[in-house]
Amino acid sequence: MKLHELSPAPGSVRERKRVGRGHGSGHGKTSGKGHKGQKARSGGGVRRGFEGGQMPLYRRIPKRGFTNIYKTRYAIINISDLNAFDNNAVVDAQALIDAGLINKLYDGVKVLGNGELNKSLTVKAAAFSETAKAKIEAAGGKAEVI
Repeated sequence: MKLHELSPAPGSVRERKRVGRGHGSGHGKTSGKGHKGQKARSGGGVRRGFEGGQMPLYRRIPKRGFTNIYKTRYAIINISDLNAFDNNAVVDAQALIDAGLINKLYDGVKVLGNGELNKSLTVKAAAFSETAKAKIEAAGGKAEVI
C-alpha cells in the first residue's frame, strides 16, 4: 500500500452543505431554517439548559454540601482477601493488582480488618485500620505503612 492509495472509510466523509445558493440547490432562500422565529435569526437559538423561561431544572433542585477535590481515595482490600497469597510473601500494591484483587490504585491501598488471616505476610500499604494491623501482627506478619 502506498500513500496515494489511502482513502477514508466509505461513508465517513461527507460534502459540506452549501446553503443560500438558490432554490435549485434545495437549500436556497431560507437556507434550511424555515420561516422566521428565534432559531431562524442570525445568532439565534437558546443556551444549554434553557426551558423557555420556566425555572430550569438545575436551579429547581436543592444544592447541599460540597465536593472536596483534595480528598484521599483508597483502593480498599479486606484482610480475608490476603489469604490468596503464599506464606511469608510480601504483599504490596503491584502484587494486589497482579492477583486481580484491586483494579485501580487511586491514592494508595487501605487494608481493612474484615475477616480472618491465616498466613504470615508482610503487607505494605498506604493505610491500615487498627483491627487490620492487629490481625496481621497476630498472624505473625508485619504491617508497613508506605
